[in-house]
Amino acid sequence: MEINYQETSKDLLTRISIHEKYGARDIDKWTIEVLDPKPGMTILDVGCGAGKQCFLYDDFTKGQARIFGGDFSEELLEKARAAAAGRGANISFSFMDFNKRFGFDESTFDLVSSAFAIYYASDLRITFGEAHRVTKPKGRLFVTGPLPENKKMFYEIIREATDKPIPPMPGSSRFKVEIFETIQELFSNTQLLTFENPITFPQVAPFMEYVRASLSEDRKLWTSMFNGPEQYANLLGKIESVAATWFKRDGKLVMTKVVGGILAVK
Repeated sequence: MEINYQETSKDLLTRISIHEKYGARDIDKWTIEVLDPKPGMTILDVGCGAGKQCFLYDDFTKGQARIFGGDFSEELLEKARAAAAGRGANISFSFMDFNKRFGFDESTFDLVSSAFAIYYASDLRITFGEAHRVTKPKGRLFVTGPLPENKKMFYEIIREATDKPIPPMPGSSRFKVEIFETIQELFSNTQLLTFENPITFPQVAPFMEYVRASLSEDRKLWTSMFNGPEQYANLLGKIESVAATWFKRDGKLVMTKVVGGILAVK
């Protein structure tokens, strides 16, 4: 299954910033509570982006873990390396295509994680087979991604504005069944955890900022909704009109992020 997916680092970082600014709960705190990473551990973050998870682990272990981050985007990797240099963190960031063999020996890592990335894998059996290969015996895998009930308000507003079906999202459409079952076949003690984070937009403007970062013309998943800049601008206008109506009615816009965390042991 090849997924036609591409987005700019700017879009990704915009959405992360909005989650942090307007969200009621801290997903980083939840991640640490679930994993409790220890000094001396060897950790790999797959699809590390600009290094957010790696820095989280580094902070919690006070720089006493060996941490590796891999990503397909050289732009994001450069941001991660610059941030690591600024922090004085000893984290190794390198190019990584999770659709191919991971460039590590087997049984290398105590923890392999992937936050909102690995569910775009073309062949889940290959990707999670590699995750299993590089994980130590009794080591853990932790994968986070959106569940089907994620961002219902966001999709409802777009559906009302366009009267069109929402295109399947690779994360939410695969996570709870296809991805969970693949991991369950390869690992033991597999469990699905849930994290909910209500994001309250006090105005329409930041919600539209989130919409633009999700429907950008670089985000190929949404091409069934528009074709070219004119249709894109027209679509944004319709969405903003519906969002304004909802905001006038409710006095706010609340979009709940519903995230799944698959935790498994080798």
